[in-house]
Amino acid sequence: MASDATAQLLALITSVLYASALVSARSGMRYSNPTTVTLVSILMQNLLLWTAIFFTGGVPQVPVFGVLLFTLVGIFQLGVRLFAYTGVEKIGASRSSALQSVSPLISATIAITILGEHASLFIIIGTFLVVGGIALISWKPEKELLGFRRWHLLLPIGVLSGINHPIRRYVLTIANEPLFFSALMGTVSLAGFLVYLAVSPVSHRLLWNRQAIGPFLATGLCETFSILCIITAISLGRVVVVVPIASSYPVWSLIQARIFLRDIESINWKVVTGIFSVVAGNFAIYLGR
Repeated sequence: MASDATAQLLALITSVLYASALVSARSGMRYSNPTTVTLVSILMQNLLLWTAIFFTGGVPQVPVFGVLLFTLVGIFQLGVRLFAYTGVEKIGASRSSALQSVSPLISATIAITILGEHASLFIIIGTFLVVGGIALISWKPEKELLGFRRWHLLLPIGVLSGINHPIRRYVLTIANEPLFFSALMGTVSLAGFLVYLAVSPVSHRLLWNRQAIGPFLATGLCETFSILCIITAISLGRVVVVVPIASSYPVWSLIQARIFLRDIESINWKVVTGIFSVVAGNFAIYLGR
């Protein structure tokens, strides 16, 4: 019971930290772009977590199979980052965070089909609440963006995030080393990012601006600790319990966006209703565990 409570607390902290990362990224991208904030966040993840490993006894012994699976997770995480920050730039921090929160549906599906968990009535109700919330949030764009549709971001982010959590949980049952695997994800993401940067078009290249440095550093700090918290939480508790709580960050993103981004973040009643519907759906999934 104590481990479940700790896992739930860490999941809640994850939601607050990740919301802070999205809002900080939105602030910095007034002067820069998603590619740059992605690189800063990845670099901070590597610097902070590998330093922590150095001061806590060095690299632990873990199964090669676990390393390979977390290598795959690191590649997925790079995709999530790039899509997420592009979403923040295009549709705002609060809307982007709500669209990403469909990942518990994917995680729950995997948990039910692969891990044999029961799909209760609460999980079914939660599914409809999440889908309804997304429909409200995405009903009408703030502005028309040529060639851009929110669903382009929804599918990759939701699927990749949803797949990541069950894989993490499986590996952590074999080797309970959340700090090491969090750092490994950062290294894999950095390698993948360098490949992405080499083949990406000029419009996606790095854009450095002094005014974006502070918000981007805050983004990297918050996202790094959110990754460590969610992986530690998954090492302590079940996916169907942890992931919905961690996915409640749209509420925190909404609050922070209203406080800190008044001049650039537009929020109306449909956005607010949609976000709360998504969050209610996530908690219904949690109650149906």
